[in-house]
Amino acid sequence: MTDKDYPGRRKAGQRIDARRLDRVVADAQQSRIERHRGYREQSLRLHPWVCGRCAREFTLENLHELTVHHKDHDHDNNPPDGSNWENLCLYCHDNEHRRFADRVRGFDPLIEHEQAPAATHRPFADLRALLAGGNKRKSDP
Repeated sequence: MTDKDYPGRRKAGQRIDARRLDRVVADAQQSRIERHRGYREQSLRLHPWVCGRCAREFTLENLHELTVHHKDHDHDNNPPDGSNWENLCLYCHDNEHRRFADRVRGFDPLIEHEQAPAATHRPFADLRALLAGGNKRKSDP
């Protein structure tokens, strides 16, 4: 690939255009806010203002503590019927993402894991004989 393939890309050693960078970052943040606002508002219209895990109820005063969780963890999967969303309080939402991170790392508390075999090395097996017989070991002639 050449520089022609990326016409807006800066060349190595060229100064960064701070205004352009600020504009790109601001556009990305605005896009994220609009996307978030869109599905959150839809979920709040479709689903009751109750945490789907702990059943805590919310009012206008504390509605900011109710989050929208994507059941499949894909924030771009936003079907209009809300089938991929569930409303969770901040605490349950945090817990759900921690559990998901544990599963990704290979730990799932709901699945029984095989125990590692117990250690068979016994470092002090001959200690009594060593103490009783001086410095002489069983393997010494």
